[in-house]
Amino acid sequence: MNNFEKYQTFFILLAIAIGLLLGQFAFFESHAESFILPFLLLLLYGIFLSIPLKGIKKALKNRSFLTTSIIINFIWTPFLAWVLGYLFLINHPAIWLGFILLLVTPCTDWYLIFTSTAKGNLALSTTLLPVNLLLQVILLPVYIYIFTHTMETVKMPFLLESVITVLIVPLVFAGLTRFVMLRKPQKWQTKMVSFMIANQLLFLCLAIIAMFASQSSYLMENGHAFFLILLPFLSFYIINFIIALLIGHFLKYRYEDTASLCMTILARNSPIALAIVLAVFPNQPSIALALIIGPLLELPILAIISQLLLHLKRTKIY
Repeated sequence: MNNFEKYQTFFILLAIAIGLLLGQFAFFESHAESFILPFLLLLLYGIFLSIPLKGIKKALKNRSFLTTSIIINFIWTPFLAWVLGYLFLINHPAIWLGFILLLVTPCTDWYLIFTSTAKGNLALSTTLLPVNLLLQVILLPVYIYIFTHTMETVKMPFLLESVITVLIVPLVFAGLTRFVMLRKPQKWQTKMVSFMIANQLLFLCLAIIAMFASQSSYLMENGHAFFLILLPFLSFYIINFIIALLIGHFLKYRYEDTASLCMTILARNSPIALAIVLAVFPNQPSIALALIIGPLLELPILAIISQLLLHLKRTKIY
């Protein structure tokens, strides 16, 4: 992880500030929306290009851990997200939808850092990365269909067109790039993939700047969204943290494996969900706002949880 990625929270906040500032000028506010999709396509192209497909075979070797993680991340958590949204955000359907889409996308980068901090099984967590990434790419359109159909927030033909554009196009280009790279020297492959990985956060920040600039007036009037999402977000972490400890105890996992499970089912922060939301709901910034606020809350919460896990280990409570 380069220095740019280490300060991800700072750069996202900076991107938000720049976007809001540019949005105060009519020229930028009226033209910024046209830049959102190109930056998102570059972001997703880099993500799909960097998927470590070889890691899937390693993940399949630990069936108990893999099955547990998949069930919690892709079955239990969507249900929990809907329930928490119903309890706390029913009067704010756009934020509710953004909250759900944030929670149904397991993290594919930060969780490794906090797993390491908590002295968890880093190798085991790493094997889940390609599985989590591929499953969320496959299931995100399904989740969006289910929850938007329930809330009636977008028409299905437009949803299908947007999802195909923002997912299939970069996925196809990433596949073609991999095919071409097989015919090129290894050094060229390494440089190409490294460049795209290193600039994923840059493309995300540029998309955020464009989105906030295009919706500056609306967002300045709706800063209360931070407080709306705080309680359901904290509830998610508390509930899933307890579940991870109970399951780890029931399945007799070592501390290291339980710590890995905690971070795997707690860390969110997926740029894929944000990319799809910005493409599918360009005129509903409250949905994207929930996906941006979440990661800002997530980082300090995961830091606290990692220290709590270490405390449980030191005191031999777990």
